[in-house]
Amino acid sequence: MGVAMAGTAASAWPMGSRRLGGDALEYRSSFNEGWRFHKGDAPGAEVAAFDDAKWRALDLPHDWAIEGPFDVKYNARCGGLPFHGIGWYRKTFDVPAEAEGNVVYITFDGAMYNAQVWINGQFLGNRPYGYSEFRHEVGKHLNHGGSNVIAVKLSPEDLSSRWYPGAGIYRNVWIDYRNPVHVAPWGTFVTTPTITETQATVHVETTLVGEGDIGYEIIDPNGGVVAAGTTPDLVVENPRLWDIDSPNLYVLRTTVRVDGAMVDQVETRFGIRTLEFSKSGFKLNGRPVRIQGVCLHHDNGPLGAATYRRADERKLQIMKQMGVNSVRTSHNPPSNEFMDLCDELGILVQDEAFDVWKIPKVENGYNRFFEEWGERDIKDMVRRDRNHPSVFMWSIGNEIIEQREKVEGPRVAKQLNDYVKELDPSRPTTCGFNWWPGPYQTGMAGQVDIAGMNYKPLAYGAPVNEFLPNHPVVGSETSSCTSSRGVYHLLIEKYKTHESKQVSSYDLIGPPWAYPPDVEYDALERNPEILGEYVWTGFDYLGEPTPYGGKDNSTNGYWNADWPSRSSYFGAVDLCGFPKDRFYLYQSQWTAKPMVHVLPHWNWEGTGHSTIPVYAYTNCEEVELFVNGASAGKKVKGKDLTQLLVKFNRYDGDTFMSKYRLSWDVPYAPGSLKVVGYIGGKPVAEKEIKTAGAPAKIRLVPDRSGIAADGADLSYVTVRIEDADGNLCPLADNSVEFEVAGAGRIAAVGNGNAATTAPFQANRRDAFNGLCMLIVKAGKQAGTIDVKATSQGLQPHAVHLTAR
Repeated sequence: MGVAMAGTAASAWPMGSRRLGGDALEYRSSFNEGWRFHKGDAPGAEVAAFDDAKWRALDLPHDWAIEGPFDVKYNARCGGLPFHGIGWYRKTFDVPAEAEGNVVYITFDGAMYNAQVWINGQFLGNRPYGYSEFRHEVGKHLNHGGSNVIAVKLSPEDLSSRWYPGAGIYRNVWIDYRNPVHVAPWGTFVTTPTITETQATVHVETTLVGEGDIGYEIIDPNGGVVAAGTTPDLVVENPRLWDIDSPNLYVLRTTVRVDGAMVDQVETRFGIRTLEFSKSGFKLNGRPVRIQGVCLHHDNGPLGAATYRRADERKLQIMKQMGVNSVRTSHNPPSNEFMDLCDELGILVQDEAFDVWKIPKVENGYNRFFEEWGERDIKDMVRRDRNHPSVFMWSIGNEIIEQREKVEGPRVAKQLNDYVKELDPSRPTTCGFNWWPGPYQTGMAGQVDIAGMNYKPLAYGAPVNEFLPNHPVVGSETSSCTSSRGVYHLLIEKYKTHESKQVSSYDLIGPPWAYPPDVEYDALERNPEILGEYVWTGFDYLGEPTPYGGKDNSTNGYWNADWPSRSSYFGAVDLCGFPKDRFYLYQSQWTAKPMVHVLPHWNWEGTGHSTIPVYAYTNCEEVELFVNGASAGKKVKGKDLTQLLVKFNRYDGDTFMSKYRLSWDVPYAPGSLKVVGYIGGKPVAEKEIKTAGAPAKIRLVPDRSGIAADGADLSYVTVRIEDADGNLCPLADNSVEFEVAGAGRIAAVGNGNAATTAPFQANRRDAFNGLCMLIVKAGKQAGTIDVKATSQGLQPHAVHLTAR
């Protein structure tokens, strides 16, 4: 199968706040401020006259579950947090008299879940799926020139998710005033069917509410108008292509006029680029690109599921530093902000709809709603996201239990594939299959354009080609290696679990289906036609504390046997965004800038270990190890192999000889461990670790010292426990207390420890292996934010941030 795909665009809603022609009303405004919240049921709260004066005042987005507390009575599989129950939100707002006669939409980017909405006591409807954007047209129910009340009831259920879903109105809410004649919501679809070096044809499909005259303008990345017309096909000369290295973005401005007067205007951001998929690989703009991807859940660690643009931006920036060029949105549509950022940063997106269809994985899962809502939810995902140039494939599901059904599996897969193709024939479909060879034998895998293989590197090549000789194949979920940042268990052994409830960072431990990254590297190297891989996962996430607590896909399963293990160990980066050693192993394969990394730490006094296994990860040709200044010898990458203990499903043997790591066994002596990477015999990269003395001081390192005074921007402040010479103390667990004053406040704290019940919303945190994190949130007034950290027996530290 050879598929050539056109480039497409971003949001079909206005970019920012725009005014209607000849009117004083805001076209689109944030509807996040001034809500009241009540946890628990509140009979009668849908009625406008209901007294909510004693309810908690807050602004959205809001995730009530992340506030805690952690408790063993909640499912550790879902983070050990109280995400289920009933919650109510109400907002009183005025509508100007001049809005009468306009169409008014209130749009929820997402509400978790089973949202029921009322306006002035009138029931508008419900939306079960917490990841779907939805809206209500409320104009006919409003008191124009007076006060109005919107009420939202949410009722997320226990055993409804396999990971932490969050709770509440956790994404943004908007109010839009539109002329009765307007471009329909998601009513713009941009494709670029013909692209050459000198020209690109831009094709526009517009759905209009009412009747009017439509005109188009295309604005280039520099802000200049480069094409205009009234027909749906426009030509851009000398197009600047959207690419992972140069994410150029254009804007389509659609203007609607009635009798010559402008009544509506929508700006749609898009990119010009080509996608080609074939059995021999993937090409972006005609250039072969191997997918270096990660799977990401939607939560942002200590901040929970609430949408923060900066949190997603930082997450994606860290992934790009690792060498990531693609993200799989496991296993649901992400926020609008996440999609916009992928467009801006040049990250390809596999946009995924569902983790379940009709057959359940957990007792109260989405399967209960799939029959009624599945078509609408997947179509709404496509309508919302089909203009994003970053989206390059649609996933209709992950590890669906229907894989076992000879008839129903292929039938539903074809049905969902057809729904997607009806709205967007320009991109391929895929699905993550983890059962071998069932869905390939039944033809289910052949119902999508690209077969997604979860944890089947041994089936690449001839085995899968026997069933799908012409289909492209991607490693849609790979490795599932687990580790805890800064934890090194000696002697090296392949265990299932450890009494510490942590996992060794020698990067070889995983559940029965899992394997070290090296195995996937080798399989991809031997099968260059595979499109690439999506590692499980880029970041740790809340819930699913494998290998602790339970078994995946266990209906009714509580994962509390190893409490307080309550979040993921799968990430190459921990819950706070601190890289684990595995981050550098991927970086060594996925980046070109010379780098070298060494592990473990070098504080082994009194442990009883006289010889320490030392690993180096590098993209250089050779690495030399120095111990206290003396060379321990050079090793050549690809030639000097490292034996790994490996045992996973369908793998014959107990070891794997890796050419992707270099290793030495080193007699321990306090001092210095240094690695130098060489290319062409010349040193090009180095890294040194020193034995740290006793903890002596705190050092605060903000990721940004200036942030926006918008009430939502964030500064992530790394908190280091150092000795008197400034060396990180790799075993330190000192308790640190924070004071934040001025134009900001504490949003959350964390340390990356997956096995603690310390709250995220607090003014103190214990260090975990020398590090913890303070997340500072800006207020809405410009000024200085004073941050101070103290700990008994340590020299304190203060920094000053600026909210602009």
